[in-house]
Amino acid sequence: MQKEKRIIVENVSKKFQIGFKKNQSALERVIDLFSGKEPKKTIQALKDVSFTAEKGEIVGIIGENGSGKSTLLRLIAGIYRQDEGSIIANGKIISVISLVIGLHPRLTLKDNIFLVGSFFGLSQKEIKEKFNSIIEFAELENFVNTKIYQFSEGMKARLAFSIAIHCTPDILLLDEVFEVGDENFRKKSAEKKSKGLNTCYSKINYN
Repeated sequence: MQKEKRIIVENVSKKFQIGFKKNQSALERVIDLFSGKEPKKTIQALKDVSFTAEKGEIVGIIGENGSGKSTLLRLIAGIYRQDEGSIIANGKIISVISLVIGLHPRLTLKDNIFLVGSFFGLSQKEIKEKFNSIIEFAELENFVNTKIYQFSEGMKARLAFSIAIHCTPDILLLDEVFEVGDENFRKKSAEKKSKGLNTCYSKINYN
């Protein structure tokens, strides 16, 4: 029996126009300054990328810095629009492009759960029902009323990840490998992601 295709990426390409400094005379620099125009060059972020992900499959996108990993995840999430090709994502997407994005440093852990949970589409009732499970999974029961700016990066990442997976996405996009916490926490995170949830994550290739 063929599994359901959750993500279908076909022949996707993406370019960006970025500003750069070129050798100019003093007069040309003054003209550019007052005209508001800036020399630009085209960067090919992705070219002719294709892959599919079936329901429950975990996909790792590996490459060097600047190879287009984050761009690809942003295209799947709908943050960017591709120049060529097509992307089909079947199901609810939770995009955690940075594990700590959306957390407000001056709010407490409790307040952040309600803030980020609402951002990911949960109702206040749903957040209340899942609240204890979120903090227990993140292993942060002793920090409910602590402001986020006092958390370590690992604590913030655990919290953001726990909120994301409790929002019951069909597709979870992570822009970094999840390696915070001890071995037990990494193991239960991997088990959580493997239960019918599609996960796409980026990883730097150091080879």
